[in-house]
Amino acid sequence: MNYKSDVEAVDAFVEKYKLLTKEIGKVIIGQEETVRNTLISIFSQGHVLLVGVPGLAKTLLVNTIGQVLGLTYNRIQFTPDLMPSDIIGTEILDESRKFKFIKGPVFSNIILADEINRTPPKTQSALLESMQEKSVTVAGINYKLDNPFFVLATQNPIEQEGTYPLPEAQLDRFMFNLILDYPSLEEELNIIKSTTTGSIPNISKILDSDEIVYFQQLLRKIPVADNVMEYAVKLSSKTRPNTSLAHPWANDYLNWGAGPRASQYLIIGAKAQAVINGKYSPDIEDVKAIAPAVLRHRIVRNYKAEAEGVSLDMIINEML
Repeated sequence: MNYKSDVEAVDAFVEKYKLLTKEIGKVIIGQEETVRNTLISIFSQGHVLLVGVPGLAKTLLVNTIGQVLGLTYNRIQFTPDLMPSDIIGTEILDESRKFKFIKGPVFSNIILADEINRTPPKTQSALLESMQEKSVTVAGINYKLDNPFFVLATQNPIEQEGTYPLPEAQLDRFMFNLILDYPSLEEELNIIKSTTTGSIPNISKILDSDEIVYFQQLLRKIPVADNVMEYAVKLSSKTRPNTSLAHPWANDYLNWGAGPRASQYLIIGAKAQAVINGKYSPDIEDVKAIAPAVLRHRIVRNYKAEAEGVSLDMIINEML
């Protein structure tokens, strides 16, 4: 990775991104926006909450991304009886009668938290420290997680029986909330053709962990114009009801607005969005492109919005 300048490094990143999407496209048919936003989140050092009905290849997507990025991958199936120690690990008494820490599945580069809302808040909170601090603390000892570290959590939007809503503090730690929709007719035909023939696509590794960390740091150095920075902060402020910059729809339809972390993710996400489109600095259009995914899980509708059928995306689009 001996690039002569940051511009050359950005150009190299764009080429690597194209190769990544090409390789992922061998397995994941369609879902281009979901793939793009998931990769943006990884290179922005964020996490993703993926909401979609069963059978839309959420698990396959994470597995495929892990392969092309050359990263270790663990899947945790969240169930009502799952305990925090099942995620972060536990201490046991070994043969010499000393306590020994056995690492849990969270010690991996990519974590698929499958159906995260099926487990109680006590267990959900086991991921809080790892998502924010990239570490876990057990019996007063702090253990660093692998770098890079990325959590992709899934939720089923239909079946709400026996589920536990994610606490606001945990939702805020996800960079994006992505809504996975059904494939088009043509895409579904291609899915059936490729998955019922017995042929397995050969996936090539495009990056390794050192390169990913390098490109994550590179994105942080991308310059942002003051007007773009101001637009992102004002957009977050518009969602906060009963404040000086509140949008009329925020006052009418929201109980709670987005915090400063939303502004941070709008900027770092806009940087990645700009770079993959061949630009060396983001503009307001890049902020707008990722705004729904950044904001939709950070604002809380009130009863009036629910009664009038005003969705979160409708509110965000009105503010944009």
